[in-house]
Amino acid sequence: MRKPELAAAIADRTDLTRDKASEIITAITDQISAAAARGEDITLIGFGTFSIREREARDGRNPQTGAPIRISASKTVGFKAGKALKDAFR
Repeated sequence: MRKPELAAAIADRTDLTRDKASEIITAITDQISAAAARGEDITLIGFGTFSIREREARDGRNPQTGAPIRISASKTVGFKAGKALKDAFR
């Protein structure tokens, strides 16, 4: 499901227009991104938790040449599904 499809589904379930639903989705994703940039965890009870995970530097290989390379440390966003989400597809 892509953002326009999600906005349409939300509009169908509420009294909102598709444009208004899309604005709300954008506002939510902007706030999640801003909180993640600040290093905060974002917990949506019943859905899941977004958290910042740190990856340590490691050795890897160039897939084209097989030459060893050094992959630098980085941060990424992880997601852990909540119980209600897990139960939805069991």
